[in-house]
Amino acid sequence: MHLFTILALVTEALTLNYPEQQAFIGGTTSYSVQTPPLDTDWTYEVGTDPWPQYPRPKLARSPWQSLNGIWTYANASGQGALSNPPFNQTLSQEVLVPFCLESGLSGIQGANTIYSWYRTTFTVPPKWTGDRVLLNFGAVDYEATVFINGRNATFHRGGYYAFSVDVTDYLNGRQNELIVFAFDPTDSDQHVISIGKQTLTPSHIFYRPCSGIWQSVWIESAPTNYISDLSINGDASGQGTNNSIATHSGTAGSPITFNVKSPKTWSPDSPNLYDVTIRMGQDTVSSYTGFRTVIREEVNGVQRISLNGDVIFPFGTLDQGYWPDGLYTAPTYEAMTFDIKMLKRIGYNMLRKHVKVEPALYYAAADELGILIMQDMPSLATTSLPNKVQQAEFQRQLEILVTQLRSYTSIFAWVIYNEGWGQITSYNPEFGLTDIIHELDPTRLVNSVSGWFDHGAGDFSDNHHYTNPQCGSPQHSINSGPFDPSRLGFQGEFGGTGHNVSAKHLWKVKEAIDTINQTYELYETLDAWNFRGHFLLSELLFQVQLYSCAGAVWTGTTDVEGEVNGMMTYDRRILRPHVQKWKADIQALYDASARRSDGPTPTAS
Repeated sequence: MHLFTILALVTEALTLNYPEQQAFIGGTTSYSVQTPPLDTDWTYEVGTDPWPQYPRPKLARSPWQSLNGIWTYANASGQGALSNPPFNQTLSQEVLVPFCLESGLSGIQGANTIYSWYRTTFTVPPKWTGDRVLLNFGAVDYEATVFINGRNATFHRGGYYAFSVDVTDYLNGRQNELIVFAFDPTDSDQHVISIGKQTLTPSHIFYRPCSGIWQSVWIESAPTNYISDLSINGDASGQGTNNSIATHSGTAGSPITFNVKSPKTWSPDSPNLYDVTIRMGQDTVSSYTGFRTVIREEVNGVQRISLNGDVIFPFGTLDQGYWPDGLYTAPTYEAMTFDIKMLKRIGYNMLRKHVKVEPALYYAAADELGILIMQDMPSLATTSLPNKVQQAEFQRQLEILVTQLRSYTSIFAWVIYNEGWGQITSYNPEFGLTDIIHELDPTRLVNSVSGWFDHGAGDFSDNHHYTNPQCGSPQHSINSGPFDPSRLGFQGEFGGTGHNVSAKHLWKVKEAIDTINQTYELYETLDAWNFRGHFLLSELLFQVQLYSCAGAVWTGTTDVEGEVNGMMTYDRRILRPHVQKWKADIQALYDASARRSDGPTPTAS
């Protein structure tokens, strides 16, 4: 049986006033948190040593050293600045890494930070002598050119993905200078790149951009021959009574497949995980995996999602992952996990990570806490379609998304396109992209087109309709097209009902406040908001009972800027749902799905 697979690769209400962007001459402005338009309970607890956790739990190596903290920053004049890097110079402002330049926590809170310089220094511990030194970035938006001691060490494109470089040959044995040039056009000019909901002109459902270094930076020591990549997955099969992980030998660069007897499977109710150690020569890395199998199958005439042989009804929120103080980066690990724990408390068993990629620690937390994730590909700009070169880059980054995240147990499905954003309809590339994903990751489902325009690709017949759900029913919105019973009936987005709150909990930017009235439905009291939510969940329940509804996504987890339709306000200080009532309504969905499937009844954890 195929139970456990490892693949190791070996290599040798006010408009915020932004500060002026300063050139790198004269002194350096000391770091301090710039007051954001809205703070959280964690904003002023971050300090100057943020995110001290090891950043890559799926391939963890010791020893390591965090480079997060105070760097210096300067605005760059343009792409031509690359010809004259600021080596051995003092840059104009201190910046806190890893918070993007537009955030208050970065200490910059800049605007139009399209071209930027970062600088820091680091010392390699003497005990690393004789080993290779690897420099790692969790993510830099959108392009990064990295210099070590005056030499160009690497270039990376793609604002959501991790990259590493062996910098041993660039080191001087003493204090080393690290300079990063970041270029992030967002949606400026003719650039058509993966940006999700970022825009240089925020309004309602499109938000302040996030430029530069926004995930952790670190160095680590490795032997000459070291493990540079790892894909690890376990399925739900097994036999016998031994619950321990087996040991096995294999060849690096090739799949290693072996049996683990009677594994405790992973699910949202029982998020069992197993530690794994991989050794190759002198290199040792630690990892983990969960055992679970996700398939689509017909059950009593309805296409259903099955987890470990049992039908499940994935129900969760549209999770956009924004923070008023850190934008793309949560202020702390505690803050990041707060959202997941809140969703579990209400009874949700999944979330749809919407057109954004999170740091690796987020997915590990989802694995540990037990919540399913439907992972979106960050969308292209909505204003224009990609040309041939841009579409090829979109495909390349989609492949990186899948390969970098496919080892996380909690992810059960991939989303390629959202509501036609950047989707070419003349030749329907979603068919080819779906095939690529299935080849890279045959263990998960693919939602090729969430919302519209659906031409029949992938596992889901996905509908978006906010005023009322239309899940697996004959009443599909025009944009979504008719329901296809040969695929999963899925409500990719619905709800979205708004609740106006006091200015204390709003994103205090005039353009955002002015667009709150664009919310589909807006309620003045929490009682009214909750009553409307109960009605919409009751409608969804009827569709589970009568039609072919196999899962759904409520919009959303939190408010974001001028969008006020979250389970929580943007600052995470107000929880809107009457928890027990929502939990009961959600449990009713699980029960109805189970009854129609003649399977065991899932519970709302």
